Amino acid sequence: MLIVLSPAKSLDLETPPTTKLHTEPSFLDHSEQLINRLRELSPTELGELMDLSDNLSALNVARYASWTRDTSEARQAVMTFNGDVYDGLDARTLKPQQLDYAQSRIRILSGLYGMLRPLDLIHPHRLEMGTRLSTARGKSLYEFWGETITDALNRQASEQGADTLVNLASEEYFKSVKPKLLDVPVITPQFEDWKNGKYKIISFYAKRARGLMARYAAVKGITDPQKLKKFDIDGYRYVPDASNDNTWLFRRKLAE
Repeated sequence: MLIVLSPAKSLDLETPPTTKLHTEPSFLDHSEQLINRLRELSPTELGELMDLSDNLSALNVARYASWTRDTSEARQAVMTFNGDVYDGLDARTLKPQQLDYAQSRIRILSGLYGMLRPLDLIHPHRLEMGTRLSTARGKSLYEFWGETITDALNRQASEQGADTLVNLASEEYFKSVKPKLLDVPVITPQFEDWKNGKYKIISFYAKRARGLMARYAAVKGITDPQKLKKFDIDGYRYVPDASNDNTWLFRRKLAE
């Protein structure tokens, strides 16, 4: 199986990586095209496009200006992203063989880089997949990437002998994948928590749970997605009666 994750807005640019192993992103030609387009935008235009504060707009304009294909000053993606998903994944504490699993089985969808392996080197940036950035390829990043990401996932699935794609990405990012063109079926785990008398998806917990499941797969070395049904980290349990072939529901009930 292959697993896809979303990236994170928050970046950790200070904590030293726990490995020197690294690879280069596969779609730097595409990334460079996007950077050149982004460099045409003023801080005000970027802020309006991405709904950013003045400070964040200026920061990201500076990052686009300094972006380069040279990766000598770059950091591995999984050691850089720092959101809720990556808190759950906690890649810095993975053992070498577990990190090897992540490198071969986990893919990170990216607005700027298209698709990343965990150890691919990246520069600081912010470009969410849902951004309606117009380019010569269309009016959004979804149109820019087209079938590129889907084709890459098909190649990766073939190379890894994977027969399933486990979607642990957000809806925004998974829209960059075209499921009907995939050579393998998609399973989407969902995570619900008990709150105010009912089960519901709580964004913070759900994001962290996606990272926890990816970590669980790496620690256990799971290649058969059926074994993910045994996922029980942080009190989650698989609920067969509320699941189907494509959507697997996990629930937990915390003390209120």
